[in-house]
Amino acid sequence: MFNFRFGRRLATAEESYDFPPFRPPSEADSLLLRVSRGCPWNRCAFCPMYKGFKFEKRQVPDIKRDIDTARTYIGGNAETVFIGDSDSLVINTGQMCEVLGHLHGVFPSLTRVTSYARALTLKRKSLKSLKKIMEAGLTRLHIGLETGSGRLLERIRKGAGVDTMILGCGNAREAGFEVSLYVLLGIGGEADWQEHASETAKVLNEIDPDFIRVRTLVPVPGTPVFQWWKEGSFEMPGPDAILREQRVLIESLSVTSQYLSDHVSNYAPVHGNLPADKTNMLSMIDTVLERISKDEEFKADLENMRYLRRL
Repeated sequence: MFNFRFGRRLATAEESYDFPPFRPPSEADSLLLRVSRGCPWNRCAFCPMYKGFKFEKRQVPDIKRDIDTARTYIGGNAETVFIGDSDSLVINTGQMCEVLGHLHGVFPSLTRVTSYARALTLKRKSLKSLKKIMEAGLTRLHIGLETGSGRLLERIRKGAGVDTMILGCGNAREAGFEVSLYVLLGIGGEADWQEHASETAKVLNEIDPDFIRVRTLVPVPGTPVFQWWKEGSFEMPGPDAILREQRVLIESLSVTSQYLSDHVSNYAPVHGNLPADKTNMLSMIDTVLERISKDEEFKADLENMRYLRRL
């Protein structure tokens, strides 16, 4: 059978089950369900994820068949589901509600259903439609902010400016979704890390998301960022610079969010509930920075981590 949480074939299963190729680390134990394929934008300069996929909206009967197939193999006790690919809300609202209704009918024990979403889609979709989808059973949205700098958003070809980010995420919160925003540490490079940190904090303060999740930029071959790095027009910050950037970001935040460094790309396990844990989080970063300044072997290990992740 399939491993419906990791997308791997275990023995025999329906050949037609269509797995999302990516999911957030926080959805490691979730049932994976694909509503669309690929990314409708697919131009971000740092992202290699969907470059091999033509964007498609899957048909509702096919999605329902996958739900029924999953029920056959894992039973009806799933608690969490992650819906892929990159922007499930681009499909028709009625169709999305139909899929969610079938999903909750087949798995009545569900406590959380999440999906990736783009801020531009959330801006364009009416609040009425977003509320219908939330009430049908989609509970949390994972949204890539990356940076709060309008100049950097344009440079990395995000396809959404600061106003779109704030309005789209605000619509999601008003509709009742939990909002999980992603920040890409290092995307400003050595030259613009301060702008990246301070402007990102401003946008996060405006949105006040439920979750802030940080990732450290890893230039991946085939992406424009990798090419900029190889050519020398983009200087990737070292571990100490990334940590200083993260410190400025956290220090500038005035949110009521859970802050999570839940990814292998990051250099320090900085977690906490803001504002209550801010002091402890900053202390954690200071401890690592102090060790970097005094322990050359430790600093070299962190530098090696950067290159090993890219490989």
